[in-house]
Amino acid sequence: MTAIEYRKNFPLASAEVAAVFDASGIRRPTNDLERIARMFANANLVFSAWHEGRLVGVCRALTDFSYCCYLSDLAVDKAFQTQGIGSELIAQVRAAIGEEVALILLSAPEAMAYYPKVGFERIENGFIIKRVG
Repeated sequence: MTAIEYRKNFPLASAEVAAVFDASGIRRPTNDLERIARMFANANLVFSAWHEGRLVGVCRALTDFSYCCYLSDLAVDKAFQTQGIGSELIAQVRAAIGEEVALILLSAPEAMAYYPKVGFERIENGFIIKRVG
């Protein structure tokens, strides 16, 4: 298989992002491309994975580059999963934020087993006010 190319803060088309979300199994509002566009326009750290010019993985984060970073999206097309792409996207975020910055995320129930495998520790001291829609 051809190597995966990783890009930092590369402009992404909402339709391509939505296609990766749908192909990965992650639940996002993929029928609302304007909302997808806003999600990525307002993130300050985005890494993408490409195979032969096709977007196959994406990672979106919000950070102050000093204390904390929220990893809000990690999605890899199911046809490319188990090849280390998700791990590499996380590694690129960690390299960009440095060791002084905590990396935090909320996991979908079906992904709970994945994150400990890539270095995340489960925490019990969080709270949420859920969004509507």
